[in-house]
Amino acid sequence: MQSDQLRALLAIVDAGTFEAAARSLHVTASAVSQRIKALESAVGRPVLRRTVPCTPTDAGQVLVRMARQLTVLEADALAELEPAGDGTVDLAVAINADSLATWFAPVLARVSAWGDVTLRLHVEDQDHSAALLRSGEVIGAVTSDPVAVQGCAIRPLGSMRYLPMAAPALRGTYRRAGRIDWARLPVVRFNDKDDLQHAFLERHGVGGERAGDDATAGGRRASAGAGPPVHVVPSSQGFLAAVVAGLGWGMVPVAQLVDVPGGALVHLAGREHIDVPLYWQAWRLRSPRIDRMAEAVAAAARAGLR
Repeated sequence: MQSDQLRALLAIVDAGTFEAAARSLHVTASAVSQRIKALESAVGRPVLRRTVPCTPTDAGQVLVRMARQLTVLEADALAELEPAGDGTVDLAVAINADSLATWFAPVLARVSAWGDVTLRLHVEDQDHSAALLRSGEVIGAVTSDPVAVQGCAIRPLGSMRYLPMAAPALRGTYRRAGRIDWARLPVVRFNDKDDLQHAFLERHGVGGERAGDDATAGGRRASAGAGPPVHVVPSSQGFLAAVVAGLGWGMVPVAQLVDVPGGALVHLAGREHIDVPLYWQAWRLRSPRIDRMAEAVAAAARAGLR
């Protein structure tokens, strides 16, 4: 395996196509294709699925992870040899949308002052970001998985607290004899991986659509036992706006409630809440840049998490 072959593989995975990778590497698409063929010959198996966009095979994921690690190590070595150099390294990090909208902001401020790092954020649900580490797409991730991915170190960050909130008018419509009709009260969900609302409903004896359930005709299942109506709003700010507007109830991070005018939302269940423990997972790689990122994330978490 040659370094230019690994760079070509990484460029294709990041850019999506051979042509876009060629432009980023300042070579021809034919040269990129030849490098990938040589790489596949060296490892004895395909490393890419020639789809649009191109995606790595299982073997390709191993090589993508190695290529990213080599890129970081190479940049660190050059920085030691030429401290006055102006080279930058692309650090890909997975972060859930709620964290990005709240406690993670100080990390962005710290990275802006470094000068030797460009940040590539992948917004992914905290329950699923570990998959990006396994595939080599990111060097670190904020995740709710307490089990370290192979080759990664894990560090507890704290917990995000979520409260079941709704507009007062919506609560009034679905309240009977002083109790919430959870089976009929509309729900707002972030995306098809968001299981927080379902977990809370199960506490109250209500089933319904769990994240990842099959859907029909672009919508939620409409069978008699499917549970309350579910609206999907895949944006942290949009999710909060939808709950405030009365579209449905949702599990809202406590950190976001500081921006909500008084009386716009009400807690639906006394003091009930869900705490989601978060962890920082990153490659076990001796790199000043990765260590710096880990410290920035930990400092922000100490200030913004429970």
